[in-house]
Amino acid sequence: MVLAEVSRRQDRAERTRAELAEQTRVGEALVRGLVRAQLALALRLSLVVAIGLGGLPWLFAVAPAVGRVTVLGVNLPWLLLGVASFPFLIAVGWAYVRLAERNEQDFTDLVQRPER
Repeated sequence: MVLAEVSRRQDRAERTRAELAEQTRVGEALVRGLVRAQLALALRLSLVVAIGLGGLPWLFAVAPAVGRVTVLGVNLPWLLLGVASFPFLIAVGWAYVRLAERNEQDFTDLVQRPER
């Protein structure tokens, strides 16, 4: 009885992989879910970048005194937009790659896990 259950689980996992390979409706739904998750992640992190970098000019327009602050002889807007923006973008890019790989791993685990 146990061997029959193991065989049945492997058959279901193979069927799921075949549905992906053959682009059946179930396979398309699984891939569509992955694409939707990746798109949602990209949009969320794009919003973080837009607010983080796009908010700086707005801040300097609303509070001109902040724009006149100098640090080590350099105006704060130049430091934030010209220097600090690059580590910020690298951090967002790193987070995107890490989270996108997690989405892909979750998808792979979903496809390869035996059904009960």
